Amino acid sequence: LLSPLLLFVALWIKLDTPGPALFKQNRWGAGAQPFQIYKYRSMSHDTSLSAASGESVVQTSRVDARVTPVGAFIRRTSIDELPQLLNILKGDMSFVGPRPHAAGHNKEYRGLIKGYMLRHKVKPGLTGWAQIHGFRGETDTLDKMEDRVTYDLEYLRNWTPLLDVYILFRTVWIVVSGKNAY
Repeated sequence: LLSPLLLFVALWIKLDTPGPALFKQNRWGAGAQPFQIYKYRSMSHDTSLSAASGESVVQTSRVDARVTPVGAFIRRTSIDELPQLLNILKGDMSFVGPRPHAAGHNKEYRGLIKGYMLRHKVKPGLTGWAQIHGFRGETDTLDKMEDRVTYDLEYLRNWTPLLDVYILFRTVWIVVSGKNAY
């Protein structure tokens, strides 16, 4: 059902700026096993090339010159995340779980935040408990990342299928509102 939208967005990105429509980056999944996450490219191609490994991470900020005109729209509406449905089909991700961070973030924060690596006990998700509580987007301070991890660990401790359904419904509302997406 989403195929026409997915093709339209890919074509729109290709017409907007040179480079591939998809962006791939190294992330860690369940058991800290590496996988490549797919997203629509929302930044200039030369910028996304340097970030593809996920080892050196400069997070996108609210006003970021690297974001393309189409990229600003697809980020604000979370359309840039739709290619992660391929990650779900491949078995690397699930619909709900802790959001996967770039490999560089994992290496940095595992030594700074107690329990950080426990997030990798389950498959990462397209959405999660932290995201519906406002921890979506940039984590430019250690406090923000600690808060995100606190919600991730709370999700793991209290998981039920009904909680996943609740998170999915809340995600739809948050995506529509566009809060913390840029």
